[in-house]
Amino acid sequence: MIAALWQPVSGCGPHCREAAGRRAFPGVGALRMILLAFVLIGGLLLAPVLRGLALRGVARAMLAVLGIRLVRRGPALKPGSLLVANHVSWLDILVLTAVTPVRLVAKGEVGTWPGIGLLAGLSGAIFIDRARPKSLPVTVAEVAAALRSGRTVAAFPEGTTFCGTNQGRFRPALFQAAVDAGAPVVPASIRYDSTAAAFIGDDTLVDSVRRVAALRSLTVTLVTAPALRPEPGADRRLLARAAQASMGGSAYRLAA
Repeated sequence: MIAALWQPVSGCGPHCREAAGRRAFPGVGALRMILLAFVLIGGLLLAPVLRGLALRGVARAMLAVLGIRLVRRGPALKPGSLLVANHVSWLDILVLTAVTPVRLVAKGEVGTWPGIGLLAGLSGAIFIDRARPKSLPVTVAEVAAALRSGRTVAAFPEGTTFCGTNQGRFRPALFQAAVDAGAPVVPASIRYDSTAAAFIGDDTLVDSVRRVAALRSLTVTLVTAPALRPEPGADRRLLARAAQASMGGSAYRLAA
């Protein structure tokens, strides 16, 4: 039962994606894939030296070569915040990394992904072993320690990806880290102008990258809400509910 709660299943699948009608000219997708490889190789060679500056540059360049326009709205982020966002795609990792230096909280499988996994690892990602729910308190403690040290930590409390039209419920576990650290919680909404960006169903990373690269254009909008500042001993469930409500998710029920 505990494992099921920590491994939510999305009802989204290929049927959620809009029919292809925004494809780029023939050959554009292949060219973008080649440029993407060059950006990854060149940028990640510099990343261990330049760290945050290089990682933001790599993320922005990856979005650019894929033809993705990033729109940023809302208050500026302050270091030491827990940034919580809805989850649509592996592109979300690039979006958050492109905006601000963050430590990502991600499922363990992300660490094995080519390029994206390395980028996440270099950011100091905190990987969750979802097959071992008993390890969750250790993860929460690690997130709290990062927040206390002044690092911004980004997490996807839905626990899995949705198409963007549908959303999941915010799981409250990681909100305990913000309560323990006395850190502000910044809700963020990630919205794509095409459901083709969604990483759902039986998607593989390669198939998803190819589909995105073949689009004529794609715009992603990141909107941050005003920070929530939990009182000492605050209820993580209420905090999760407030965070989701502030980004338009009040209709979704909170998980137990």
